[in-house]
Amino acid sequence: MKRLIALLLALGSMTAMAQNGGITPAMLEQISKGWKGDASDKALRNAIGQTPLNTLAVNAENAAMIDTHFSDRIKTTGITDQKSSGRCWLFTGLNVLRAAAIEKWDLGDFQFSQNYCFFWDQLEKANLFLQGIIDTRNKPMDDREVDWLFSNPIGDGGTFTGVANLVTKYGLVPADVMPETAVANGTAQMSSHLRTLLRQYGLELRDMASASPRAKSKKAAVLTEEKLHARLQERKTQMLADVYHVLALCLGVPPAEFEWKGETKTPKQFYQDLLGYDLEGGYVMLMNDPSREYGKVYEIQYDRHLYDGQNWLYVNLPVERIKEMAIASIKAGVAMYFSCDVGKFLDRKRGVADLANYDYESLLGVNFTMDKKQRILTHASGSSHAMTLIAVDLKDDKPAKWMVENSWGAASGYKGNIIMTDEWFNEYMFRLVVERRFVPADVLEMLKQEPVQLPAWDPMFAAEL
Repeated sequence: MKRLIALLLALGSMTAMAQNGGITPAMLEQISKGWKGDASDKALRNAIGQTPLNTLAVNAENAAMIDTHFSDRIKTTGITDQKSSGRCWLFTGLNVLRAAAIEKWDLGDFQFSQNYCFFWDQLEKANLFLQGIIDTRNKPMDDREVDWLFSNPIGDGGTFTGVANLVTKYGLVPADVMPETAVANGTAQMSSHLRTLLRQYGLELRDMASASPRAKSKKAAVLTEEKLHARLQERKTQMLADVYHVLALCLGVPPAEFEWKGETKTPKQFYQDLLGYDLEGGYVMLMNDPSREYGKVYEIQYDRHLYDGQNWLYVNLPVERIKEMAIASIKAGVAMYFSCDVGKFLDRKRGVADLANYDYESLLGVNFTMDKKQRILTHASGSSHAMTLIAVDLKDDKPAKWMVENSWGAASGYKGNIIMTDEWFNEYMFRLVVERRFVPADVLEMLKQEPVQLPAWDPMFAAEL
């Protein structure tokens, strides 16, 4: 009897839940008709059970290699390899500078040291986090900003603004002066330990602040706050010394000077002698984000590598305007920092990004109808990888396809590059960084606006390159 009562109660509960939006037996009967179980369904089920979806979805009618001729192409030499790290932003930024240096000085297969810049990047990001914790010490732990800081204490992703700030502050060295290490090539373990260490230190700084005695007057409060600030800064410096020690063990010690063509150079002298132009003010960041108003300037909180550096700041434009500047830069022989949602419809073997590469709709029997704006708003698409834009193929003055230099090694894609159809460019390109001289006057005028501040946890920027 008890079991019968329990069963009736359970059925009653299920019925109540179904009335509130749950799946009822009648609904389930209707839903299950989505599976016909005919010969076609069974054949697909057998195939899909043993084979990756992207293998089965390959569009045989589009399998031939795309035409590799480009009407306009920048001279580059050698393909870099970020290995198992998230440093695409750094490789891309340095590849842009490398192309300029090779063109200017005829350096051949030359590379800057990514490891040198990465060392300073990690130290600066550690300081950015710790100082952020100090700045927010009076906010509760469940405050959105504090929660974001502890969720993102450090990582190996980044932006071109980070490259510009780091190079301006610390300079550059050739690759053989501070070569890659095993940890630089596979950053996951070091990043994990640094995140734990910084979170631990973040809690300590907050505890120091909360334990500070309460002042009884305004004058005393000022003195107390000044003393607390000094103690926090002193302890932060000690913490950063620990971070420096870890980085030196994992990445090596950055050189204060080195020999280059018979002369002793500091990293900053080397940068000035080899390139010497304004990285922080000489470039304009462009974005194509149809989910936000065009013609506006946006700035993302905490989206920087240095506490005293610049946040990522960009002007949002229709994709056709961005293409005009990209074409002008390529025609002038100037490579560009470019980022996109690289995994969508990319044939890695051929190195071709084309909307016609895969036919998932025919394979799965469903339609995918979201446009770019809808994909952004629903987290279905966003900027995931940075590469160097180096070529365009113009047909009747209109772009038919583009090519980027990648940092996945020479054996990947098309000779280390990825070729993108113009249709793919429209749908999955997000960011481009161009030299100011290629930016039209009306776009430069837009940059005079007061930027719209976006939070660090904005969907487009929550997971940086």
